[in-house]
Amino acid sequence: MRTALTALLAFAAGILLMLVLSHYAPPGELAGTGPTGTKITARSNPASAASVADAAHGDVDGDAMGSDWPLQGLSPEQVIYAQPQLLHHAIEQLSPRVLNKPNLYVVAFAGDGGEDVFHNEAEYTSKLFAGRFGATAHTLVLENHPTTLSTRPLATWSNLENALDSLSSVMKPDEDILMLYLTTHGDEEHNLLIDMDPLPLDQIGAADLAEIFKKHPFRWKVVVVNACYSGGFVPTLRGPNTLVMTAARTDRSSFGCGSDSDITYFGKAWLTYALNRTPDFIEAFKQASGQIAQWEQKDQLVPSEPQIDVGTGIAEQLAQWRKSITPGPAVPFTPAKPMQHPGANTP
Repeated sequence: MRTALTALLAFAAGILLMLVLSHYAPPGELAGTGPTGTKITARSNPASAASVADAAHGDVDGDAMGSDWPLQGLSPEQVIYAQPQLLHHAIEQLSPRVLNKPNLYVVAFAGDGGEDVFHNEAEYTSKLFAGRFGATAHTLVLENHPTTLSTRPLATWSNLENALDSLSSVMKPDEDILMLYLTTHGDEEHNLLIDMDPLPLDQIGAADLAEIFKKHPFRWKVVVVNACYSGGFVPTLRGPNTLVMTAARTDRSSFGCGSDSDITYFGKAWLTYALNRTPDFIEAFKQASGQIAQWEQKDQLVPSEPQIDVGTGIAEQLAQWRKSITPGPAVPFTPAKPMQHPGANTP
């Protein structure tokens, strides 16, 4: 009887101790370490994909939206398991760094796997920079799309952090320039939609992206956020040596997404129109903004008013990079074949 009572009291004491320790543990920390021994830190209650999608599209019944997962190919578990290998392979495929010159490393991030338009932009970004700007431009694509689940790393918070970790060891941080091009839906709370149904993916907000950058030692940065309400990312991302461009001001929608579109207004104007005319990102932004204003006026849309913030020093570093390149011919935009949703009739 005493033994049983002692065991019961010990068990109760253990439960009580666990509760006390969890109550006094530093906020945000999880009990555990990552595969490399680094501390795993909890993310501060990120928005759900459903909440961001509802804000972007209006309330839509989840069953009506259906799943974008292909009927054939890898299962969701297999795709998650394959991410480290896919990312490692993508980093290995980067072209060699050109010595004694500033190099540009471009990460194209297509967050919403439910529409072809973001996939099209990420793939075109890779083609444009590799084909037009020569050996000092290196591209890495992270994207959510049913057709690339076995060939591209997913566009997720974790993959973005791991990609930046890997690039920091490949790049020369004090000389090379990191460019992050994000394309997806955004909501009025300045969260980006990160979705590959049915995977439960964390969303990325403006403060989240700023925290991600704080962890990585890139001196020179170009951040392009192509999403509705993306002007809300400027205050958290602006700073010395940083160029921030967004497709809309903080309280405005941007245009051109949707299942009937091949490319967004901003992607078409900045990527396919302006950057095929000039390698100067800031000048390209000016040209793109004027082109977008014309399209919006013609379509009688509320102006999106793209935003730009040029931190001290970044314009000069980009000019140094441009001195090392001879831009090639314009790269034509060719959209991918529209994806077939599961259950759809095929001709």
